[in-house]
Amino acid sequence: MKTILVAFDFSKSAIHALDYALAYARKMHVTINLVWIDNSNPSDSLIHTIDEELRIEKKKYLSNVVNDYAARYPDISFDLCLGKGKIYQEISKIARRLKAEFIFTGTHGVTGFEEFWIGSNAYRITTTAPCPVVTVNNSYQITNTVSQILLPLDSSLETNEKLPFAVNMAEVFGATIQLLKIYNTPLSVIRKRIDGFAKEAVDFLTNRKVRFEIGVVEANNVVSAILSYAQKKQIDIIAIMTEQGNITANRFLGPYAQQLINTAKIPVMSLRSMDYDDDDE
Repeated sequence: MKTILVAFDFSKSAIHALDYALAYARKMHVTINLVWIDNSNPSDSLIHTIDEELRIEKKKYLSNVVNDYAARYPDISFDLCLGKGKIYQEISKIARRLKAEFIFTGTHGVTGFEEFWIGSNAYRITTTAPCPVVTVNNSYQITNTVSQILLPLDSSLETNEKLPFAVNMAEVFGATIQLLKIYNTPLSVIRKRIDGFAKEAVDFLTNRKVRFEIGVVEANNVVSAILSYAQKKQIDIIAIMTEQGNITANRFLGPYAQQLINTAKIPVMSLRSMDYDDDDE
């Protein structure tokens, strides 16, 4: 059976991400696999003993969470996966091994909490994962539906690679895709390139018979423009590409992706370019 992963670190953000993933599991008929990565590396014998007891307690707690959710949601399958090592690397390895459809992870936004690892690892997971990663802000009010999906379009060659994933999601949820052309340069050659990618997207959506609308914004601050448009259109999730190459002046990848993940109050689905080397960093 297909699976989606939920990164779990015992924080409220992890539970929030798990609750958000329920709607996807139900619609997609997949197993939810809770993943905890033990990243401790004790050297002192006393610390080792304490950490071992803590690991046992955490494993027991995680099993209880799985059993509790399985009892509360009998229409959804739940499983548990444990790992040890660098968090983002191990989660990526598990996603490859299980051929996960999505990874869900909570985020605390720009502040983060050092006592848990989700806040500091969410963006690293998005840039190493072999599948789409959905980051869910701790303050997001879960609605259990996806009716509006925002796809910002820029001048990068990768910008349309998110289309197939977004279309699949739109078909599952019966959602409308909002294409957004973002012009952040006066150069006509760049603007024409964005127009070309938009036409390709329109043709793809038309062939797949998915509902869509197209909008245009002029933006100096790309992140603010995306978030303002998302609020205006009551967007449920934003789909973006993460940076996997050199940043040019006319791309809103890289730091913009991280800014969106950190500041968006609504979920963000991040995808890596298919041209990027999948080896773990």
